[in-house]
Amino acid sequence: MFFIQDLWPLLQHFFDKAPPRFSEKSSLFQYLPESMTSSSCAGAEADLCRDESAALVLKFVAIASILLAGMAGIAIPLVGKHRRFLRTDSNLFVAAKAFAAGVILATGFVHMLSDATEALQHPCLPSFPWSKFPFTGFFAMMAALFTLLLDFLGTQYYERKQGLNRDPEEQLRVGSSEPGSKVFGEEESGGMHIVGMHAHVAHHRHNHPHGNDSCHGIGSAKDLGLSHGHGHIHAHSQIQEGEEETHVRHVVVSQVLELGIVSHSVIIGLSLGVSQSPCTIRPLIAALSFHQFFEGFALGGCISQAQFKASSATIMACFFALTTPIGVGIGTAISSGYNPYSPGALITEGILDSLSSGILVYMALVDLIAADFLSKRMSCNFRLQIVSYCMLFLGAGLMSALAIWA
Repeated sequence: MFFIQDLWPLLQHFFDKAPPRFSEKSSLFQYLPESMTSSSCAGAEADLCRDESAALVLKFVAIASILLAGMAGIAIPLVGKHRRFLRTDSNLFVAAKAFAAGVILATGFVHMLSDATEALQHPCLPSFPWSKFPFTGFFAMMAALFTLLLDFLGTQYYERKQGLNRDPEEQLRVGSSEPGSKVFGEEESGGMHIVGMHAHVAHHRHNHPHGNDSCHGIGSAKDLGLSHGHGHIHAHSQIQEGEEETHVRHVVVSQVLELGIVSHSVIIGLSLGVSQSPCTIRPLIAALSFHQFFEGFALGGCISQAQFKASSATIMACFFALTTPIGVGIGTAISSGYNPYSPGALITEGILDSLSSGILVYMALVDLIAADFLSKRMSCNFRLQIVSYCMLFLGAGLMSALAIWA
């Protein structure tokens, strides 16, 4: 009893000094919105180069510069697909796309991932749980895995959609075989190949005998183990299946890539918009314009290869080009009451940057770099290999170097 009487004043003093978020008058839901505008935690460099009027002028310059760069980047592949040297099957386009893939890869690894780590390990955040677990890598990993799942589900959806829209007689002709012959992709035991018919077709399409036949055409019907008449039908159906599969991949890649680009474009636009420091905004204008141009080029190339209708391609292009300028405008509008060093803002920025990093790294490595650099066209053209690898490393290196200023 005497122990409780002695301890009670200490406990009462502790609860009186407790932070407002743990008191009875406030809740977690009240604390989070207030933390977005709290000015109790700010960086030491916040007032070193503060000039609101000069920053406002630079923000309008940034909106115009980023908008023009994004429109130019995404328009070149879409408009230039009717020009021979800018068509999506030209060597110049392949090399430029490799450069853009390097830019996107460096954006994910060097810019987004490091910004997310800095935000989620900021001193303004409580040590628990943010300093006890590597949330940045975890969120990036989960984003990459969910992108893989979305990639798979999207491909399945469009393949089934094309299968339903195909002429029933064509489906019967492609899926049927002569009596006594083995169905394409069927194993000796009677079951289908475990990787499916599309992978089996891709195997025959990309793995022909070495030599001239491996780089010029698909080989003879004898190489495929087919008779002349029946082999011609199967070869035609294999080419048609391969073209449909490639088209489906381009459709899915373009949509998933735009999702990843747009998700981080909002964050970088918002970060520029809320800044009141001309010293911070000036290098960001050049860096984001460069970044937006080559991201737009890569996305425009995917949209062009997907062969969308003119209206759909225009909508996707405008959505990409406007996202970052809109983010800058929103940041400018809320800059007077927004504190980027508040816990709520840091957590939101860190999580979104981590997710964007995972999406961009997956798309750059799997759907841009691997798809082009492991293709038969690249393996059969040594000069294109050298140029593409140089452009890939150049794009990644230049985008990484921009991290010095932005």
